[in-house]
Amino acid sequence: MLMNVFYAFLSIALLGALLGIGLAVASLKLSVKKDKRISSVEESLPGINCGACGYAGCAAYAEAIVDNAEELTLCSPGGKDTAEALARIMGQEIDFSAIKQVALVHCWGNEETRSSDFRYEGIEDCNAAFIYFSGADTCKYGCLALGSCIRICPVSAITKREDGRIHVDRNICIACEKCVEVCPTKVMQMVPHDSDWYVACNSPDKGAMVRKYCSVGCIGCRICEKKFEDGGFKVDNNLASAQYDRQYSQREGAAEACPPKSIRMIE
Repeated sequence: MLMNVFYAFLSIALLGALLGIGLAVASLKLSVKKDKRISSVEESLPGINCGACGYAGCAAYAEAIVDNAEELTLCSPGGKDTAEALARIMGQEIDFSAIKQVALVHCWGNEETRSSDFRYEGIEDCNAAFIYFSGADTCKYGCLALGSCIRICPVSAITKREDGRIHVDRNICIACEKCVEVCPTKVMQMVPHDSDWYVACNSPDKGAMVRKYCSVGCIGCRICEKKFEDGGFKVDNNLASAQYDRQYSQREGAAEACPPKSIRMIE
């Protein structure tokens, strides 16, 4: 009886050993060799898997760089330092002439400055509110301030202030543009990181209409454009916009002369 148990145990042990050896051999024969540079590239990335590069995570981006010769400057959180590290690993040179971008809410309206058509009491989500007549506010181009951008930001760069306005901390923003994509009114837009002044309005409506529903909206009066030639502001389709191609000396003067004060300094 005891010998039978021993032989059974021995048989199982031998079978397990043979199967183990077989699996090891199969693993060696069938394994796909991974380029060692992939691990080095992945280790050089921030590892936050935010998706700003357009890939599912840092590992996927690392494989794309090595296997598909993907661009080395797609990692916004890592910035220039990470791109330089990737360039050293891949033996490439990078052009850093591109200007870093950050998200900015082009609207200064809140409950005190703008009118509403009805009271929205649904889900605290901008896209959900937008389904109902493009939002409760009379202006259909402004910030709905229900926090869709806040929830989707991977680095918590966006907050809601006490006055109800949405604020983006440009020193934290990684330019992943997820907030831009989720914003239903397209009031969230990208601007150069070193920008100073901007037009805090997104409405193309005529000035007479804007005055009726928002006290801080751009009325397209062209004062900023005509009286301040070096202000760097241009009015098109009833809406002023800031030009960011160079430094302009009359930005502050144009802002002071703006009747509704829709030209504001970036905080």
